[in-house]
Amino acid sequence: MNNLHVLVCVTGQKTCERLILEGAEQARQLDATLSVVHVAKPGAGVLGSPEEGRALDYLYQIASAHGAEMTMIHSDDVIGTLAAHARKVGADMIVMGVSARGNWDLPRALELHLPGVSVHGVYTE
Repeated sequence: MNNLHVLVCVTGQKTCERLILEGAEQARQLDATLSVVHVAKPGAGVLGSPEEGRALDYLYQIASAHGAEMTMIHSDDVIGTLAAHARKVGADMIVMGVSARGNWDLPRALELHLPGVSVHGVYTE
């Protein structure tokens, strides 16, 4: 039995469906377990704004349709929290969005915290 694990990191936007679909494809190719995680800032409410709540509910449905569990965590330390969650689930690959306009290289920062874990960035624009 293969114990590989693909972890998809999403924000509270419906466009993250692309990330879940990419993660599901990677998991299928690797015969791996798939899971999804969303890290929100504390005090943002359980589901953030009503629009974010609808988006997260939609992403939960997409994740479930692909056999994935979805976890939501509140934390100010996004990188540390994602790294800790990746270790907890035994992630071998992380799929996450990358902004072409962003100054912050989240995938690279995560790679530094998780040696040996493949971080697959998907451009969101």
